[in-house]
Amino acid sequence: MADVTIAGRPIGPSHPPYIISELSANHGGSLERALELIDAAAATGADAIKIQTYTPDTLTIDHDGPQFRIKGGLWSSYTLYELYNQAHTPYEWHPALIARARQRDVTLFSTPFDETAVDLLRTLDVPAYKIASFEVIDLPLIARVAREHKPMIISTGMASPQEIAEAVATARQHGANELVLLHCVSTYPAKFEQANLRTIRDIADSFSVIAGLSDHTPGTACAVAAVALGACVIEKHFTLRRADGGPDAAFSLEPDEFKRLVDDCHAAWLSLGRVNYERSSTERESLVFRRSLYVVEDVATGELLTPHNVRSIRPGYGLPPKYLPQVLGRRAARSLKRGDSLRWEDIVLR
Repeated sequence: MADVTIAGRPIGPSHPPYIISELSANHGGSLERALELIDAAAATGADAIKIQTYTPDTLTIDHDGPQFRIKGGLWSSYTLYELYNQAHTPYEWHPALIARARQRDVTLFSTPFDETAVDLLRTLDVPAYKIASFEVIDLPLIARVAREHKPMIISTGMASPQEIAEAVATARQHGANELVLLHCVSTYPAKFEQANLRTIRDIADSFSVIAGLSDHTPGTACAVAAVALGACVIEKHFTLRRADGGPDAAFSLEPDEFKRLVDDCHAAWLSLGRVNYERSSTERESLVFRRSLYVVEDVATGELLTPHNVRSIRPGYGLPPKYLPQVLGRRAARSLKRGDSLRWEDIVLR
């Protein structure tokens, strides 16, 4: 698996996890709030901020028939059009959002949902594209995005292995040479027992890609665990305040929580290290806390060593405890004082 690079930042197993702050619908219909979200997300240390590029008319039609009305979950009773009309990020905001992200020295890219969105993002020279879980079966859209020859991130929520394979093949056939797949559970919010994070490694191995997690569970635990299991990319929804509400607020993190996610994911990655059984320099200082063989009562030259005058105790400067059976019953080669560490030269071995 070759690294993927977005805006100069390499992404792969040998690099810290790439953390994406998903703004989605949490702007609440306000450009000023969207700009405030970018400021706050950049301050958390996130590597990238992601928005979504669509209009209600590019996603659906204004229809209130039963097939167009959401049943159950966070968005119950909305029609699709009502939901997307509330949640969408207007096309005319995009230049201002990208400009603000550049001012804050953080990468911003988007999820396009149709060709008009790709055309807009192309004029804005975004450095990468995301394909949403619901669009993973939209092979014409994937082909169109792939022809931009930019890194592509594809969420795999709901997709079967066959559908993922078709999406990957389409992306590669049309010019996407840098591809990331995100394991995703398309439930909002998702439960921990649904997360199945071991799928991340299987995705990486099965499709020869960089793999990561698009996380809809509460809190930060799943994201940190995913990094420990090899996730190279973490995507998580971001809001200023969950109490403000909105379509995505319930499964979004507030700024202090997102900062903790960034810090903890980086710490998890650092802790992976490498396979290593060598004793570190700092560990050597802890040898004092090992047990070893010590004289616990004065012993005269030639006196027998017994459980009463030799014991395995801390610190660890004497013979290892495993030699206690060989030591007991032998005679002292010299006089020994209580508190002496026991060494082979102190023992008559003949």
